[in-house]
Amino acid sequence: MSDRSANLSLPYIQPSQAQKHITHNEALVMLDAIVQLAVASAEETDPPAAPDTGVRYIVPAGATGAWSGRAGTVALREASGWVFLDPAPGWIAS
Repeated sequence: MSDRSANLSLPYIQPSQAQKHITHNEALVMLDAIVQLAVASAEETDPPAAPDTGVRYIVPAGATGAWSGRAGTVALREASGWVFLDPAPGWIAS
């Protein structure tokens, strides 16, 4: 059995895993970012200087800074920095 779900790649809690809350919280963060995906922009090439936690962007080609080399991903701002999610076929963003 895989350690991640087939469609959203959410992490599974493993039977012998310590600190299970970390895996659970990682999955919740991903669900919160993906479900009813609304993005602030799909055109900004520079990451904003002071984004709100939870804001999402589609990273365009030619992105710079922390987004460099991440074109086509969804950039999610978390308290610790940017998290990049690879969209799967069928994802819809508004």
